[in-house]
Formats: sequence, C-alpha cells, structure tokens
Amino acid sequence: MSELTLETTEQRASYGIGRQMGDQLAQNGFDGVDIEAAAAGLRDAFNGEGLRVSAEDLTAAFNELNQRLREKQEQEAKAAMKVGEEFLAENAKRDGVITLESGLQYEIVEAGSDDAAKPAASDKVRVHYHGTFIDGNVFDSSYQRGTPAEFPVRGVIAGWTEALQLMTAGSKWKLYIPYQLAYGAQGSPGGIPPYSTLVFDVELLDVL
Repeated sequence: MSELTLETTEQRASYGIGRQMGDQLAQNGFDGVDIEAAAAGLRDAFNGEGLRVSAEDLTAAFNELNQRLREKQEQEAKAAMKVGEEFLAENAKRDGVITLESGLQYEIVEAGSDDAAKPAASDKVRVHYHGTFIDGNVFDSSYQRGTPAEFPVRGVIAGWTEALQLMTAGSKWKLYIPYQLAYGAQGSPGGIPPYSTLVFDVELLDVL
C-alpha cells in the first residue's frame, strides 16, 4: 500500500468519500470491477477531462453488464428455488413433520395446554423466534436480541400468519416455510434472497 498522508481535515474527508464509493462498488458492483479504471474515471471527471471512450460505448458496456447481472440473478434464483423444494420434499418424510395444503411444514416441539389462548387473524401476539436459512445461517432472532417481538397476526409473512392461528400460547413450533409463503420471488432487502425457504423456531408467549 502506497504511503498516504491523511493529516488534514480535507484529506480525511476526501479519503472518506473514496471509501464510501468503494463500499458502494463492493456491495453493488459487478464481477471484474477494475479499480484503476474507476479511479481514472473519477480523476478525469473531477479535473474536467473529456471521455476516454465514447458515450455510446459506455452505454453499451453498462447495458451488457446489466444483462449479465440479470442472467446471474435468474440462475441463482432458480438454484435457490430448486434447493428449497428438495429440502422441503426430504423434510416432509421426517417423523413429526406435518405438511399443510399450503405447503407450510411444522413440527411441534412443545405443546401448549388445551385451554391456552389461540390467536385469531385479528389478534396481536408476543413471540420469541429464531430464523435461519436451510443451511443454518441465522438472519434474524429475537432470542439473540434478548427481547420478544410483538406484532399483528396479519402483519407478518403468510407462513407465520397461518401457523400462529394453529398454535396456542405457551407452545413452541418449528416452521419450514416455502418461499411462496415467505418473501417470494423478490426476497427482502437487507438479507433475504429471492426464492428463499426459511426455517423458524417460534415460541408463542402470549395473545395480546
């Protein structure tokens, strides 16, 4: 790494701008980003220099990369859908796993009492939960945060809405939710890829 002086406010702020741009490229860039070419473009624009390639060539390059990205995303989506379907098909064979007509799967880890409250679609609930992808990676967990969550039964993904109305307060279930009953073909910004099958440990603490 070349020696760089970052002693003045202007130098540090300038470096910060570059870091922000680098973060954006790392998160939203494309395979094969050429940092030297990107730096040249930044330098030329800042200095008011003319384009080194035609505007038409730039547009063509962006269009080609966008097409590649779409194709890659489609391939990844199809792969995720296939893996999820295969997982659910095998999971359905396990003892204790119940598969509903909707495709939702669950197993009862701990049953609540028969006279415990059962939520309706119009109710609000308090729950603890632990959500993972089928590979075991955690994407959300109220247990890890140490605070139960409260929300309307209708205010969550379809798989949850269906399962909650079958549970009673005090029960613990494990849910296996196909993408159609989760975040669908679009996924969810911030961590849920398209066509993701999700697994939840759910503890229904109370019906509010």
